[in-house]
Amino acid sequence: MKNYAVIGMGKFGFHVAKGLAQQGLNVIGIDNDEDQMHELNEFLDDIVILDSTDIKALREAGVGNVDVAIVSIGEHIEASILTVMALKDLGVETVIAKAITTVHGQILSKLGATKVIYPEMESAKKLVKQTVENINYETIDLSITMKIAKLKVPDFWVGVSILSSVFENNHDLKPIAYKHQGIWHTSFENNNLLEKEDIIVVLGNSQNIDALSKKI
Repeated sequence: MKNYAVIGMGKFGFHVAKGLAQQGLNVIGIDNDEDQMHELNEFLDDIVILDSTDIKALREAGVGNVDVAIVSIGEHIEASILTVMALKDLGVETVIAKAITTVHGQILSKLGATKVIYPEMESAKKLVKQTVENINYETIDLSITMKIAKLKVPDFWVGVSILSSVFENNHDLKPIAYKHQGIWHTSFENNNLLEKEDIIVVLGNSQNIDALSKKI
């Protein structure tokens, strides 16, 4: 099992550390502010108060032995940069770092961050996309070419069997789940007909998923 360190217990770091711990993973939670750590006592067994820019303190806390370190100190750019430098000097193989600007992210990448993430930027893009496209039409990018769409059953699918070939023949999409009367179904053994208030989830390439959004 991989060992993780999450450094910086703001809102983003807190939820990352909590989520990893709830998956049964080994997580060290780190921050220089003791007040930030109180809520994590319920979820983490290993909580450390230290200055993450201090390589000696990180080494003594065992951070050099983790497989993945997640740096969530985006608002304090200098501390973020120095922390990534310290982690790389300790030999941490995978460092994921939060950035608040493109320049900040570029610096972190050049210092050796394996992956740079922009949580606020991504959240804003997702909100805009959902608002502009269709509030009842959500998509998830699986890769550059593949997407999943979750949507309320459109009029042209009402009364259509979940086993029908219409999804593939007319739209080149594959149903992977649907919700009927509050219950989700992922096994399509019965010839159930879709109803107006049902929710359906379909898988397909990005072009076909985007084409579907324009039809509803």
